[in-house]
Amino acid sequence: MKRLSRKEYKYVREVLDSEFRGSKKTSMVRQAEIAFADLIGSKFAIGFVNGTSTLHIALEVLGIGPGDEVIVPPLTMAATTMAVLHTGATPVFADVDRETFQISPTSIGKLVSGRTKAIITVALYGGSPDYASINKVAPNIPIVEDNAEAIGTMYQKRQIGTYGIMSSYSFQSSKHLTAGEGGMLCTNDESIANKIRNLQSLGYGLVGAKTQKIDKEALQSPSFERHTSLGWNYRMSEVTAAVVLGQIQNSARLIKRRIDIGTNIFELSERFRIVKSQGIYPDSTHSFWAAPLVLVSEDIRWEEFTKKFRTNGGKGIYAAWLLTYQEPFWKNKVLQNRLLDKQSGYQMEYDCPNAEYLQKRILAFRTNEWDKVDGKSQIKALEKTLLGLEKR
Repeated sequence: MKRLSRKEYKYVREVLDSEFRGSKKTSMVRQAEIAFADLIGSKFAIGFVNGTSTLHIALEVLGIGPGDEVIVPPLTMAATTMAVLHTGATPVFADVDRETFQISPTSIGKLVSGRTKAIITVALYGGSPDYASINKVAPNIPIVEDNAEAIGTMYQKRQIGTYGIMSSYSFQSSKHLTAGEGGMLCTNDESIANKIRNLQSLGYGLVGAKTQKIDKEALQSPSFERHTSLGWNYRMSEVTAAVVLGQIQNSARLIKRRIDIGTNIFELSERFRIVKSQGIYPDSTHSFWAAPLVLVSEDIRWEEFTKKFRTNGGKGIYAAWLLTYQEPFWKNKVLQNRLLDKQSGYQMEYDCPNAEYLQKRILAFRTNEWDKVDGKSQIKALEKTLLGLEKR
């Protein structure tokens, strides 16, 4: 099985054949947007340069800025928090659930204040957050779904992506669908979609939810008022969109491949006491950006497990990111002159014991094995490693 099909090459060739001339421009971005919205069950999807700019614009659309707080999990890639800092708002770190690794509704409930303007949930490793419980503890606070690691994940019989006011996706090289880079920001609200496009496109006034390109005749008028607000140039390119479109059309087999491998890893782990698989909430599924296990044995170090896995033919294991508040940029206050609000305070320690426990123990196994022989060899390497360490 190949990750890229003939479709991606065909669509990229169409873009290149146009030579990027205005009169011959393709509409790959709009095609990819429509296809992606249909894939996740959202009314609107807008293409971006990457999956961090999507989060930034989502918060800008909500009017979030200095003096506001956004609740985020610390157990994830730091870009989630950086998007909050890009707006000048203050990140507030909620703990995660020890079983599922997802942001903890109980912890969120303790942190909500009059200054809380949004919650960013992260569908970590491809599992689903508990949206119903989050809405109970924070019923009037908008949720922005960071689904960079999850396409096809279900929660209460509906695909995630429409539980929040907006949902963010990434097409970076490790993700379920990839164009090397790229992102999508989705919503069911047309007024929000209009604003997303406006802010994403340098504040241009004649773009919107369904309009990606500005009318050529309007641009040629000397009296044309281009910019109706401050904006950013976060637009997806036609070449990126061409690859994304092909990936979307092949998404069923690409996602199924990851789910098959991840399911095999989780099932294998159930035979051993030294590890435990990531929990999944009832009535939800996992789309396996990776297959994470927790090293529960206190007698085996993470480095030892990884070394044994490599010795047995494994390709390597993803370590969990340092918790965001443990990263150098946070500890050393390298925030490019952004000042966090004094009332929230700038802390080095947070009440996130579950996140701190998990961060040192997560063994996240690859699911992007497109060759079946390679996939089977990695399962065998894991089984041999688990057998050897458990018998020790």
